[in-house]
Amino acid sequence: MRFPEYFTDDKPIISFELYPPKTDGGMRALKQRIVPNLLKLNPNYITVTYGAGGSTRAKTLEIASLIQNDFGLTSACHLTCVGSSRTDIDGILNEIRTANIRNVVALRGDPPQGEDTFVAPKDGFAHGNELVTHIRSTEPADDPFGVAVAGYPEKHHEAPDLDTDIANLKRKVECGGNIIITQLFYKNDHFFRFVDKVRASNINVPIIPGLMPILSARQIQRITSMCGSEIPGNLQTQLNDAIDDDDKAMQIGIDQCAAQATELLEQGMPGIHFYVLNKSTHMRKIVQALPL
Repeated sequence: MRFPEYFTDDKPIISFELYPPKTDGGMRALKQRIVPNLLKLNPNYITVTYGAGGSTRAKTLEIASLIQNDFGLTSACHLTCVGSSRTDIDGILNEIRTANIRNVVALRGDPPQGEDTFVAPKDGFAHGNELVTHIRSTEPADDPFGVAVAGYPEKHHEAPDLDTDIANLKRKVECGGNIIITQLFYKNDHFFRFVDKVRASNINVPIIPGLMPILSARQIQRITSMCGSEIPGNLQTQLNDAIDDDDKAMQIGIDQCAAQATELLEQGMPGIHFYVLNKSTHMRKIVQALPL
């Protein structure tokens, strides 16, 4: 199935995101334990991220192909503009299609490590909408990809304001994005405001909130400092008390994420996309708590 086919009724769609491990041991654990355990939670699909500069491209495809072809669950490959020419992008898309995968998460991508600004590669793309346009212009008309694009409830950190960021989002959708998956956030008020503004801009595709359960107080402080997401005061207070206790922080994260996801679903959101950080135990507890 392709992304838009999942969002045709009121049944909540649950999806997970994995990233390619850096080590052989991590890959074995992912294949033999993490993916099978996540599949027991009956997600609708799993996406696999793409390393900086394409550094994990082969692993991205390997994991997505395993999920799609060995385990029989729909998967999606992330694809970014970083470090890839049009010819490179065409080759990657061909590899994805050959692997029987028909969903892509199309992103501009972050600047390579050590660089402050994004610079389009030679004969490549500078923006996500350009990548989406290229995908649509080169795919077979009778066998299109499902394409997800990124949305930012608290705006992309490079955008001057939320309205400008939503104008950029509209371009990605108008170029062929089927669904919007958001960056992580911890205040649902930010998401609801974002949805209102997106709909007021006549963007009508499904908007799927992306949630990252907290596993470590230090880790989530580092992540949110990079992407600009706000940690609410009461949650920050709890995390301060668990700064050196990852077990305590994980339980805080499980409770917080389950409550956050429950409110989103009860308010009619079409599903939840979980950034699972390549672990499964916390996800079992969170999914079991949801009103599915």
